[in-house]
Amino acid sequence: MGIKVNLHQFFWEYFIRPMYTREGYNPINTVVYALIFGFAVIYTYKYIIKPLKIKVDERLFLAVTPMVIFGSTIRALVDGGVLAPNPWILTPGIFFTAFFLILPVLFADVKLKLYPKLTIAWGSLLAIYANYLLIINVKCWKPYELTLLHALVSFAVVLAYYKFKPFEKLYLYPTLAHYFDIASTVVAIHFYGYREVHWVEKYLVGMFGAYAYYPWITIILIIVYYVLKELVLDPEERYYWYLAVYILGLGPGIRDPAQMVLQIPCR
Repeated sequence: MGIKVNLHQFFWEYFIRPMYTREGYNPINTVVYALIFGFAVIYTYKYIIKPLKIKVDERLFLAVTPMVIFGSTIRALVDGGVLAPNPWILTPGIFFTAFFLILPVLFADVKLKLYPKLTIAWGSLLAIYANYLLIINVKCWKPYELTLLHALVSFAVVLAYYKFKPFEKLYLYPTLAHYFDIASTVVAIHFYGYREVHWVEKYLVGMFGAYAYYPWITIILIIVYYVLKELVLDPEERYYWYLAVYILGLGPGIRDPAQMVLQIPCR
């Protein structure tokens, strides 16, 4: 009985409660979620992407993008009070929800030789619905405007660098996605007083301010790129890892400004 109680308390303290209270990430759930994510990438590539003979290219990035937009917007609608909290639409549950929603359509898409049309259409339908709920509940668009301004400046820098010192093209998409995420995070923290929920970044922001995100994430993106280049020699598998990094950046990049426009009234 004591062990059961302790286990329940452990999961509540480190996994369940942070989902509802937005306390954020801690060292324990960060490690666990990272392991789950890593195994998910490995096994979805091995048992879904390869057997279906789906080429990992721009079409796959395009195919999953609407579903990422849907999931991220739904998550923001919870934070904005439009939808009631539920484990399946909170982080990390929304990742599983989006996965289960896209998987059967992806199978059908390939089997019917329509790929990626069905997957894009299905994800777009869900994304349109989520963004309809967002638009009719918006309080102020200014946070989104500031996010786009920051993103465009950083995009210009990234694209200029890519032009003169190109890296693998498919890594450009996760790079831009993460700079969009940086833009939304910087705007939220620096302009509107939001707090950082990731435990490492929380200390960096506390010491150096929100704009410390730019060098910090840049360093991480560079390290991830060269680690994947060295360790994942199969190009298709490596590109699939790039897709995973893309989703990790685009998801919060879409969610954060959507959350702000639902919560912050215009002044």
